[in-house]
Amino acid sequence: MAELRTLGRPYARAFFQAASDADLISDWFKKLECLAAASREEKVASIIHSSSALASEQVDVLVGLIDEQPSTPVGRFLQVLADNKRLDLLAAISEIFAELKAEKEKSVDVVIDTAFELDEKQKEKLIVSLKKKLQRDIKVKTTVDRSLIGGVVIRAGDIVIDGSIKGRLAKLSEMVMG
Repeated sequence: MAELRTLGRPYARAFFQAASDADLISDWFKKLECLAAASREEKVASIIHSSSALASEQVDVLVGLIDEQPSTPVGRFLQVLADNKRLDLLAAISEIFAELKAEKEKSVDVVIDTAFELDEKQKEKLIVSLKKKLQRDIKVKTTVDRSLIGGVVIRAGDIVIDGSIKGRLAKLSEMVMG
């Protein structure tokens, strides 16, 4: 999927810049997320990938999903994608737009996998430490993964911190076997 991200990057950056200039980043992001999700649905995907559908017909379907008009900036963006046969990039564009949004907001989504449920005091301590380390506001989602045996695995963008017993055992096994 790296190719889709590469192709989608200039579109995402241009759309993000336009959203930023119009002070509508959050609003356009919600619409883009909706379009990306819809583009994965079979009926919408068949329209996006149809060789017989006109670009304007594809745009009409998509703008209808987000209660827009083809003449709005979002509608015109979709028209550019349709004219260039790039509607299949909506999911990649949405991902890149989300990254640009988080960068501008100085925030990052963090997923913390734990072997056992964290109490509020533990969660708060982790949040404070992560904010300090990452120098960003963070949005935390925690999940319980009993296969970790103990400890936590923290994912923040490209950063992965594996402090689980399962991870340590795997490293130990590699050292002994390797």
